[in-house]
Amino acid sequence: MVDRRRGLLLRLALVTLVVVLAGGGVWLLTATSAPNAGPVTTEIPALQVQAAPVQPGAVVPQQAADSVPQATPGVDPLIAWANQVAASTGVPARALRSYGNAELVVRSTTPGCRLSWATLAGIGRIESNHGQFGGAQLGQDGRPTKPVIGVPLDGSTGVQHIADTDGGRYDGDPTLDRAVGPMQFIPSTWAKWASDGNGDGRGDPQQIDDAALAAARYLCAGGRDMGTPSGWWAGVMSYNNSVPYGQKVFGLADGYAKQAQRR
Repeated sequence: MVDRRRGLLLRLALVTLVVVLAGGGVWLLTATSAPNAGPVTTEIPALQVQAAPVQPGAVVPQQAADSVPQATPGVDPLIAWANQVAASTGVPARALRSYGNAELVVRSTTPGCRLSWATLAGIGRIESNHGQFGGAQLGQDGRPTKPVIGVPLDGSTGVQHIADTDGGRYDGDPTLDRAVGPMQFIPSTWAKWASDGNGDGRGDPQQIDDAALAAARYLCAGGRDMGTPSGWWAGVMSYNNSVPYGQKVFGLADGYAKQAQRR
C-alpha cells in the first residue's frame, strides 16, 4: 500500500513538474553521465516490422478503448495495468509503465492532444525494441543494461549528417551526434525536450520514463491533436519524416491497442 501511495504521489508531482518544464526549467534536467561510445550494432529493431498498408493522413490507429486508468486516492493501478497489457501485447511491462505514465501526464497537461500509450509503444518498438536494442535488457529502474546508442550520423547512405552538439555528453561521440536512449533522441533534440518521468529531478535519455515523457511532449507540441488522422501523422512524421516509418508505427500502435482490448 505504501508503494501504491508513493506511485500516486509521484505521478501527481510529475504533472506539476511538466508545467514547470513548459515554463523553461529544462536546464535542471540535462544532467547525466556520458556513456562510452560502443560498437555499432547491425541489429535494427525496425527491419522486421511490417509497414501497414495505409495512406498517410487518411486514418488514425485504433485508440485503446481502455486507456491507462487515472489514479485514484490510495490506489495505483498503473503496475497492474502494465502487467495485464504486457501479457496480451508482448511489450515488456516495465516499458508499458513508462508509456502509460507519459499518457497520464499529457492527459492532464495537454488533454487536447489525445495521445495514446499505444503510439508511444509503437515508436518505442521501432526505435529500440523497448530498450532492448543490441541485446540490452530493460531494468526495473527503467534503464537498459547498456546504453542504447545509434549509428554515427555521418551523412552516409540513408543517414543525416549531424555534427556533434553535446561534446559526447550523451552519446560518447565528440565528433558526430548519435541518437540515444530507448526513444532515440538526437542530443540537440533532447536538450530541448528533456523530461523527468520518474521524479528523480534529472532528465536522462537512457531512462525510459524520462524518454517516453519527452517523446509524448514532443508529439503533442504546438497544440497537436494525435486523435485525428492529420494530427497523428504530423506528429509521427515529425519524429521521423519517412512514410514507411509512419506506416510501421501505425501498424504497431493499432495492433497493440486491439490486443490490449482482447485481454
